[in-house]
Formats: sequence, C-alpha cells, structure tokens
Amino acid sequence: MNDTQPIFLGLDLGSSAVKAVAARNHSVIAQASAELSIQSCRPGWSEQCPDDWINAAAVACRAVVDELGSEVSLVAGVGLSGQMHGATVLDAHGQPLRPCILWNDSRSAPECRVLEERLPGLAMRAGVPPMPGFTAPKLLWIARHEPELYARIRHILLPKDYLGLWLHGELVTDRSDAAGTLWLDEARGDWDRELCEISATDPAWLPSIHPGTARVGGLRSEAAKACGLPAGLSVFAGGGDAATGAVSIGATRPGRGFVSLGTSGQLFLCTDGYRPNPARMVHAFAHTLPDTHYQMACMLNGARPLAWYAEILGCPVAELVASAAEADRARAPIFLPYLTGERSPHADPYIRGAFFGLEDATRRAETAYAVMEAIAFTFADAAESFGESLDAAPHLLAVGGGTRSEALLQLIADCTGRRIGRSDGAEAGPALGAALLAAVGAGAMDQTELARSPDVTLWLEPGEEDALIADRLTRYRALYDALAPLSQPDR
Repeated sequence: MNDTQPIFLGLDLGSSAVKAVAARNHSVIAQASAELSIQSCRPGWSEQCPDDWINAAAVACRAVVDELGSEVSLVAGVGLSGQMHGATVLDAHGQPLRPCILWNDSRSAPECRVLEERLPGLAMRAGVPPMPGFTAPKLLWIARHEPELYARIRHILLPKDYLGLWLHGELVTDRSDAAGTLWLDEARGDWDRELCEISATDPAWLPSIHPGTARVGGLRSEAAKACGLPAGLSVFAGGGDAATGAVSIGATRPGRGFVSLGTSGQLFLCTDGYRPNPARMVHAFAHTLPDTHYQMACMLNGARPLAWYAEILGCPVAELVASAAEADRARAPIFLPYLTGERSPHADPYIRGAFFGLEDATRRAETAYAVMEAIAFTFADAAESFGESLDAAPHLLAVGGGTRSEALLQLIADCTGRRIGRSDGAEAGPALGAALLAAVGAGAMDQTELARSPDVTLWLEPGEEDALIADRLTRYRALYDALAPLSQPDR
C-alpha cells in the first residue's frame, strides 16, 4: 500500500463484538474485531458492562493500527457506529451506575403500556409505538424498580456515545441514535419534553444532537494511547448501526433499501420524509444525515438463531448451513426464531423460540434448514408490513455478518420476492459507514458520495413461486398465532 490519500477508521459497537475498520474512499483496507458477551441473569433480561465496550474497542482498534503499519500516519479521523436503544445511565462524574440495558431486553413491557396510557398519540410523534427495546421505557423501569440508583442519574447515553465519551470526552449523540430512544420528536428532530416527562426522564440528562458527519471532539490522550492513535485526532458523531449500515451501501436517498443480517435483522427503506406507520410496527426514524428519514422493520433475532443453534450443536455456522442443503424440506420441522421476543411485526416481547413437527426421522439437516428458513420468514413478514411502499426500491442490498451465507440470502430473496445484491465488504457494514461519515466530516469526501452504491458481486433473484415454501410460511405464521397466548406472563 503506497497511496497517500487519507484513511478513516470506523468503530462499530455491536452486540457480539466491536468491529474496527480502516477505509480509504469506499474501500476497506484493514479490519479487526473483539468479541463481547451478553449477560442474561433473568428471563427477558439482556445487559452488557460498558467498560467491556471500551476494552474491546481498544483491542480492535489496536489490531487495525498494527495492520496499517506506517500508514497509520495517514489516519485522519474516527467515526462511530453502534447497537441502538441501550440505556447507559451515568452519575455526575460520567461513571456507569449499572450495566447497560440492551436493545433486546424485554423487562420494560409493563412500562410500555404505561407510556401508551399517558400519551395515546406517542407513536405518531416518536415514529413507532412503545416497545421494551427502546430507551424511554427502560428509564421508567429503572425509576420504578431501582429508585435509589435512579436518584443518582445525571446523564444518559446510547452505547456508541458512551464509547465516544471515553474517546473524546463529550456528551453527544447523532440524529439516528436519538431517533431510537422514543424521546425524539421525529418531525422536529429534537428532544420532546413531553415524551421525556411521561418516561421519568429529565431532558437535562440527554446529550446534544448532531449530524453524523459532525466533528464532536478530539481523541483524549488516555484513549489515544490505548488505541495506538495520536491524541487530538478528530472523532465524528457517526450513527446508530441501522443508519451507518445504510451509509455503507449508499442508502441515503429515497427508494434505496437493504436487508441487514447481524445479531438482529432489519429491512430498511430510505424515504423522502417522515412517514410513520405504527399500525404495522414499521419504524419511522431520522437518518444520521440532515433532512433525511427512513422506514425500518426490525427483527430482534436476525441471523442470531443460526449462531445459537451452532453453539448448541458444537459446530461452526458454516458447517450447519452446508448441512441444510441436504435437508428433505417437506419433512423439516417448523421453527420459530424468537429467542428474545420479536419487535416487527408482532411487538411481542414474550414469544420464544420453538421447533414443531420433530419426528423420529428428523436429522440435523432438516433442523438446520428450518432455522435458516425461519430467518427468511421473518423478512417475509417484514416485507409484508411495508406494503406498497417497498415497491419504491428496485432491489435490496445486503449487509452484515449473515451475508456470508449465499444460501440464506437466496432463501430471503425467495420468501420476500425481492432481488437481493451482495457486494464485497458487505460484512463491514456499519463500521464502514461510520468511516465514510468521518471522511465527509473531515472534508475528504463530498456528502453526495455517500449515495454511491457499491459494486454488486452477487445477485440473488427470487425463484419461481414455490408451493412448499408458501405452505410452510402459512404454517409458520399459524404456529406463532397458536403459541403467542401460551407465552404471556399472566398464564
């Protein structure tokens, strides 16, 4: 590598790992990751220690710096991305008061009902009905269940913004992460005092809001030393992982859409304005770029069920996926992939996973196929939720770690009836998007270049209508309807 053009780093704080990438223009030239674990000490609870994020970010960043070698001198800025909705509550000194309550934590379902009772029009203002994944109901839960700790809260940050606090020392966020809290008036793009009031949140606790391309601080000496970077290096606001994933594949203009396959899953469509659709559980959120919005269906389980099942069986995910190709589909069980409840389209924090139709002849191949098929079925449900608005997208690009599986992408194309494209570097997703936002913020790239679509190296065309898949999708939906009442806590 002898190019002298500037390099930008992107840090993506995911649920299972922190990923760091170094990018020049739109190309990833180095990347590394450091794993994270999720703690679930009670059913429905999902937490992480914020200090683990810092340690993992330092490890991943240092690995990328080492790979860059002498070219580290060309690094001109850092952009941030991260899992959305997590409640990181801090004291007056900026120290965490408890583990972060994550996006897939369902404990605050009762608080969601309280919020709807207190403000019936909340969904149209905040872009989506109250669901326990969002930040506001988590704060109300803390106020009701941990009052002594609640009394010490002075600041609230989203996960990537807590990492940002360590990096640059400022209490800031971006438009897209703010959108996922239920505290943002999506149409105005600012914190809503009434939404804060009904969720026991002092607006003074919330960070200032910036576009994703804004420079929000310089790298602190402590963080610089840990990451192997120069102190004072510019850090840019970035965005929530859905928005930065969109930036990575040019979904910054109306009609651009993608599917994201990480721990969670998303079906995303950039829109020409704020277009809430709460009746179908389609989120309407501010994008990380000014005057830009999107609609999104969010599935809490994404590609995670494949990793979960591989862990249960003690085999690599790739081996599990390969075995699914040998399945007798007609004799495969039906699988519900709701390991942590579901958001779109059911808004059901209590539903859980299940196999139905196991028989003596069932082999690993059939169960593996059932898990993959169920992931595709969640995207079929998501596509149906969008209705005709999804027709604005001529195709959908794919991002996230789950894009490694061509077979899974083909199933999603078949089940949604949508053409899906995969590009080189699709796995980098949000981390690359964060780096691109930093490049624009630093003046090394024009914002119009963020609309550039990557070169697609693999197109997955939807197959001919498959009567077997159609029948299995009908049974999959019927299985949810049958089991959902059994999952309710008041039984």
